[in-house]
Amino acid sequence: MSKGEDSFMNSNWIVSKRPERNHLDPYRPYECLVEKERSASGSLKDTGIIFLSNKECSFRCLMCDLWKNTFKESVPSGAITNQIKWALEKMPEAQQIKLYNSGSFFDKKAVPVKDYKDIADLVSGFDTVIVESHPKLIDNRCIEFRDMLGTELEVALGLETVHPEVLRKLNKQMEVADFVKAVKYLDLHQIRTRAFILLRPPFMNEEEGIYWAKKSIDLAFKAGVDCCTVIPVRPGNGAMDILMKKGEFEKPELNSLEEVLDYGVSLGAGRVFADTWDLELFSNCPKCYLKRLHRITKTNQSQSLLPKVKCSCNPQQRMT
Repeated sequence: MSKGEDSFMNSNWIVSKRPERNHLDPYRPYECLVEKERSASGSLKDTGIIFLSNKECSFRCLMCDLWKNTFKESVPSGAITNQIKWALEKMPEAQQIKLYNSGSFFDKKAVPVKDYKDIADLVSGFDTVIVESHPKLIDNRCIEFRDMLGTELEVALGLETVHPEVLRKLNKQMEVADFVKAVKYLDLHQIRTRAFILLRPPFMNEEEGIYWAKKSIDLAFKAGVDCCTVIPVRPGNGAMDILMKKGEFEKPELNSLEEVLDYGVSLGAGRVFADTWDLELFSNCPKCYLKRLHRITKTNQSQSLLPKVKCSCNPQQRMT
């Protein structure tokens, strides 16, 4: 990609390539579920996830498709509280809860600060409350919300990649140093952190995608995170589809996700999870897909290395 083309990949260009977003109710989450996750203590805990219907993220990242389930404007005060209350009444019991709002919990345009106390009262009974945030929005509001909770708070931060040039092109509007600063600030105040790491963002081939995902895990743990979640990058948000047509992006392979997951787990530095959302999208073999999904799920839950699935589609496994 030339510098001229790169200059057009700003927020306006990214938004202009988007398809239509989904219709949502501001007083209902767009999804909620319970899954098992290995906790920081090492036990397997039922973990609720509430996908909040919220204002779209203030940062327009090139690879993001979470905006599809957001609003263009802020939701009314009390709407997020109502969504959480509604979801908790519908969901099975859980020990941990994730409040994911397709952006940053600590963005004042997304979650009103005056709603923090009511939200905290609803989820204070969980062992751990996990929210997500852009690293540049980490400040004293995190401390205030933790104090209102009276239970453990964990913040998930998007590192994405430590490749400096690719990170810039993602329009994340941050540098690796911003991520490190946020982690250290939260650690200073006894708030756990996890990192979101991309597998094969645009402008990388398959081998580069694997290499930089591993390097990103290394940096995240060195910075002090407790956990990393590896997310394979997908098309479908408009901008990524254009890059795919230009040959500047390809979906990562399922083999690559397994390799990066195994690498992260083998470090023993903290928990490493592979995101299994729409995982079939990255499989090229219907014969072994379910077995490999099972292996990845079990690796996520056990945090141990398991025998690889053997299949004629992959006679030679990459070395990890």
